[in-house]
Amino acid sequence: MAAASPPLPLSLLLLLLFLLVPVSNAIYCDEDDCYDLLGVKQDANASEIKKAYYKLSLKHHPDKNPDPESRKLFVKIANAYEILKDESTRGQYDYAIAHPEEVFYNTAQYYRAYYGHETDPRAVLIGLLLIISAFQYINQLTRYNKAIETVKQTPAYKNRLKALEFERTGGISSKKKGHKQMDKKVEEGLSNEVELQIQGIEKPSLWSLYGVQFILLPYFIGKVLSWEICWFWRYQVKKLPYAWEDACYLTRTALKIPANTWQSI
Repeated sequence: MAAASPPLPLSLLLLLLFLLVPVSNAIYCDEDDCYDLLGVKQDANASEIKKAYYKLSLKHHPDKNPDPESRKLFVKIANAYEILKDESTRGQYDYAIAHPEEVFYNTAQYYRAYYGHETDPRAVLIGLLLIISAFQYINQLTRYNKAIETVKQTPAYKNRLKALEFERTGGISSKKKGHKQMDKKVEEGLSNEVELQIQGIEKPSLWSLYGVQFILLPYFIGKVLSWEICWFWRYQVKKLPYAWEDACYLTRTALKIPANTWQSI
């Protein structure tokens, strides 16, 4: 029984190859052979292919032959000629015939030859940046909202709301209700007045997106160069004393403190 099991994977592999082989040829001339459509051999030269196409086009062109079937055949003939008249695409087609097992490579070569040149690389880059920026903003927004909800569940935040409510109402609101549970409308109103500063989580901003930063990259580069030149001229050439902001910058970078933490300090 154990000796009979190995042929099963081999048969599945052969079945898979049988199903995939027609696919590598079908991407060019459907189920037909491009050479057979033009009635030429695979080793035919460019002149023979051109003559065969002109001969068949005179016979099956819609202006010469109104038969619907002839019109469909003419479309196939024209497509086969477009593939075989160009040395590059003909070479790719010949390679697909000789290597039908390389389905994915042949398919990629086909779409690269026929559709790659139609797409502007700049449009692809812009589209990619937009997609990345959209995912980046959604990720930032999700993290920020999750952090906000987590902070709102902490006792410190609730105590701040109660203290703010006590300040607004003079301590009358909670006694009137007779319980410690704050009204939802009051809580929502007070939460808008409480400024939340979450360490490590910044509020989503369009200026931090990769797409926006890429567009403003020349501006940022010019700004950095201008800052470097002014810094060199002020403190290296003229030997002036450090201004307050520049001294704070040197202190913060020396201590390796983030900008938002430094501002809170």
